[in-house]
Amino acid sequence: MKVYTRTGDKGTTSLVGGTRVEKNDIRLEAYGTVDELNSWLGLIDSSKLIPERAHDTLLDAMNRMFDIGSTLATEPESKWQPAPFPQEAVTALEKAIDELEEILPRHNKFVLPGGHPDAARANIARTVARRAERRIISLAQTTAVDPTILRYVNRLSDYLFTLSRAINCINSHEELYWNSPRHNSI
Repeated sequence: MKVYTRTGDKGTTSLVGGTRVEKNDIRLEAYGTVDELNSWLGLIDSSKLIPERAHDTLLDAMNRMFDIGSTLATEPESKWQPAPFPQEAVTALEKAIDELEEILPRHNKFVLPGGHPDAARANIARTVARRAERRIISLAQTTAVDPTILRYVNRLSDYLFTLSRAINCINSHEELYWNSPRHNSI
């Protein structure tokens, strides 16, 4: 099977059910951003300097990104319809967040992205997750979207933030905090 089909050369692509849409359609923006997020998850997972249990969480998240992408790429009239997204996936992310938070110092400051390079990558992935969430919300304004998908992507961004802090912590990189002159004068 060839990688190229030439069917998208004029700026359209097929959804799961065969409907052709423009490549800048909101549905493609949503699942394309999920695909971008998945690539960032793969990059973070490739590091040997992240918490050991994070590999399992990231691998599960990468598989979930494919589930979400295929769901978002399926039009309502398609003969094939995906199964509902499992609430257990959201619960598992919450448990993973709680486990990471156990090793982190508590504070009430805004954390700047950075420190260890893997922590910075996790923060980039976090912002892509937030963008994916916005794109999915935009899609949900025109078609039904499983609300558990939105909860999962939202929680994944929380996990990535917590993971970035944990990466800095286990690699002895000091967290950087927001220190705005404007904020300090209030």
